Amino acid sequence: MPSLKDLRNRISSVQSTQKITQAMKMVAASKLRRAQEQVEASRPYAERMDRILSSLSASLGTQESAPRLLVGTGTDAVHLVVIATAERGLCGAFNSSIARAARLHIRELTSQGKTVKVLCVGKKGRDILRREFGGLMLDTVDLGGVRRLSFSDAALISERIIGLYNDEEFDVCTIFFNTFKSVMSQDVTERQLVPAAIRVVDGESGEETDSIIPEFEPDEIEILETLVPRNLAVQVYRALLENAASEQGARMTAMDNATRNAGDMIDGLRLNYNRSRQAVITNELIEIISGAEAL
Repeated sequence: MPSLKDLRNRISSVQSTQKITQAMKMVAASKLRRAQEQVEASRPYAERMDRILSSLSASLGTQESAPRLLVGTGTDAVHLVVIATAERGLCGAFNSSIARAARLHIRELTSQGKTVKVLCVGKKGRDILRREFGGLMLDTVDLGGVRRLSFSDAALISERIIGLYNDEEFDVCTIFFNTFKSVMSQDVTERQLVPAAIRVVDGESGEETDSIIPEFEPDEIEILETLVPRNLAVQVYRALLENAASEQGARMTAMDNATRNAGDMIDGLRLNYNRSRQAVITNELIEIISGAEAL
């Protein structure tokens, strides 16, 4: 049975941990609001970019002269999997859920005889998957020194992806990240980046379509040459922003749970301390009474 001193030290240690988790929860809540504002501002732009790209692609009479980033190489033998995770832990199942989805995807591709290459954005994804897929990893993009994400950070990653594609290092590129829904909910998302995922918009799908048929100047091919690489950077930027908001939401929830658990542990330790203290007092009284009776 632990002594009273051991119980006091244990209570003090848990209280110190509780203060840390409470502070981390408040910091995550502060960062979450900024990250949520960023991601909500980016969604309309990314969705409109998708619609413009779909409209341009649908107006092409032939695919022969279309950009390779749009139409692909004509094969899917080599896949590049981009895994976007956090640089830090203590955010619940945020990192492990992304890594789990990416692991299943990689295993499925390898079982089909495909060649897989992995690009990690964030150290946690690399640390989780390095033991199993270390030989497939090309590099890790470290964003630990970035205090606030900007479009230039995503542009560097998209340029790296486009460079690998131009060097014929892969045929299909897919990114894994968490889409922010709420503080309690983040959905693991798989999105194809190369070839660009084009939505099919028609009257039967129920989607709203523009009633005006646009005319493009210059022609569609020239616009797509500029628009497709930029769309890739926009989608990467959106994925990073979704991840940033999801990470802070998951960390806020995890630290709130940790603070509550620490409080429950402190209550249990204090109960044991009071019981032990009462037992010690009772034993001392019994010894005093026994000694007095002996005299």
